[in-house]
Amino acid sequence: RLLSLIDREIKIAEEGGDALIIAKTNAISDPEIIKAFYRASNAGVKIKLNVRGICMLVPGEKGLSENIEVISIIGRYLEHSRIYYFNNNGNEEIFLASADLMSRNLEKRIELMFPVMSPEHKERVKSILEKYFEDNVQSHRLRKDGTFEKLTEKDEKINAQLSFHREAQSLQREKQEFKVLKNQSL
Repeated sequence: RLLSLIDREIKIAEEGGDALIIAKTNAISDPEIIKAFYRASNAGVKIKLNVRGICMLVPGEKGLSENIEVISIIGRYLEHSRIYYFNNNGNEEIFLASADLMSRNLEKRIELMFPVMSPEHKERVKSILEKYFEDNVQSHRLRKDGTFEKLTEKDEKINAQLSFHREAQSLQREKQEFKVLKNQSL
């Protein structure tokens, strides 16, 4: 399914449409997926990847992967979310999955990938992806030589994990306050 979604973005780009792939995963090592990303890059598809661990794809290589950006965020929390976004010429599709883009996961295991259907949830997941690419505190960009460069902090520091942590704390406080008010009214 992932290969067919990448191929669809390639076709959209070749037809002059709006093609974009964004993914958040822990690893990219599957040769077929990497070749598909290279084909997509060469077709003009912009590809933004947030890969926490191993990434065997080479980003930013002229004629191979110049439309691919890879960042890595290692912070306080060990994250295992896998999110796959396909612009689909403005008919956005977002999938959540259990599998990293590794041959063992894609070919030798039973893994799950499902679409996010609700427009509200799509927007929420999309905003999460965007926040990771705004991070300028813990984010490192993978260079084509295999080394990482730390992204420089701007005037406004953006730490995606800290932002999500604070949001979760705020939601928890609201939930507790609601419980107290509910119990007082009984």
